[in-house]
Amino acid sequence: MSAAVLGACGVMIGTFGAHGLKPLLEKYGRLDTFETAVKYHFYHTLVLFALALVHEKFKLKSVKLIFWLYLAGILIFSGSLYVLCLTNEPVLGAVTPIGGVFLIVAWLMLFWNIRNIETKNQR
Repeated sequence: MSAAVLGACGVMIGTFGAHGLKPLLEKYGRLDTFETAVKYHFYHTLVLFALALVHEKFKLKSVKLIFWLYLAGILIFSGSLYVLCLTNEPVLGAVTPIGGVFLIVAWLMLFWNIRNIETKNQR
């Protein structure tokens, strides 16, 4: 359900940015930044959807933590870039890497959990 809501938000934000905000984003020189925010938003929304499917099949132990790490990463990484693009306040760019760290940790935890499952299945 979360992936569906985040996906719909990604479409709405991306469309609004491409049409309604384009003059503002071009004025601030932030069109590329906005597109990066939307891309990461979508990539990780798809990962949340896949995470639900993987959990159904493999029963990952840390799925809730991994979910919250991805969600925090999306909100902080893409969210800070969205706000940066709208306000052109450069200090907000300092928040973005925190979201990136959440995403990296989520990916590593996902890898570790799947690796452990594969190791158990090979025994």
